[in-house]
Amino acid sequence: MSKKILLVLNTDPPPRLGRLTGRTRILHTDESSLAEHLPHADVLLVWDFTSRAVREAWPGEGPRPRWVHTASAGVDHLMCPELASSDTLVTNARGVFDQPIAEYVAALVLTWAKDLPQTGELQRAHEWRHRETQRVAGTRAVVVGSGPIGQAIAGTLRALGITTALVGRTPRSGIHGPDDLDRLLSRADWVIAAAPLTETTYGMFDARRFGIMQPSARFINVGRGPLVVEDALVEALSRQWIAGAALDVFDREPLPPDDPLWDVPGLVVSPHMSGDTVGWRDELGAQFVELYELWEAGKPLPNVVDKKRGYVPGH
Repeated sequence: MSKKILLVLNTDPPPRLGRLTGRTRILHTDESSLAEHLPHADVLLVWDFTSRAVREAWPGEGPRPRWVHTASAGVDHLMCPELASSDTLVTNARGVFDQPIAEYVAALVLTWAKDLPQTGELQRAHEWRHRETQRVAGTRAVVVGSGPIGQAIAGTLRALGITTALVGRTPRSGIHGPDDLDRLLSRADWVIAAAPLTETTYGMFDARRFGIMQPSARFINVGRGPLVVEDALVEALSRQWIAGAALDVFDREPLPPDDPLWDVPGLVVSPHMSGDTVGWRDELGAQFVELYELWEAGKPLPNVVDKKRGYVPGH
């Protein structure tokens, strides 16, 4: 019986797949040769989850892998009509990033509430200036996106005493539906975008939505860049429709050095790092090895993406 071929769309450092050594044939490829190798692979591991090469290479001729796994929570970077309509199984890295992203959001909330950036500036200036800061307990948050990441964010904010509403695709116990979003936004102190990128969420935070928010509200996007109309956010900040914002994801990544977003007053820019803690690559590699062993044994896989919806259903 011939060994299965695992094709890895690579980036540095490569994944650690030690337990699979000798059991499967592992081929590494980059964007330029992905299309050439796809017809020969049984499994594709999209380790370079910033690449859009899968979307471009998948519609080509010949057989395609029976299973694609992406080392990311989002799948919009690899999904194309041909993959969505195929029999290929798609899984994601759900579970690895949930709590780290929740901690990152909580850090931003506390940083703003306790005015830590100005404390640092005043220390560098050797200036003693007493101020009063905001109490977070008793404030209100809206988390848009009811998957594991959104639920982890909501749980962490609630632990700080923040009254938190979770908004998902459909209303159910403990989760609001889209029809409640505008009402919740109008009363929120903190608005967190953690939704997957789909046809219904693309550009959902636009000028109208920023206009609904309170002047004291602060907005955080740890979901996908295109959830936000960036020009509308810039206008909202410049007109002081909202008090501040933080973006960890963008329409273009990496953000070019000359992009005006770097210099927008009231905007915190971070380089898509909210879920990346020390050892995260090893966690992703270990997760994939566990999934591969299930697949190899013919057992059902967790984290199966609904390719039409663009996310793992169930939340």
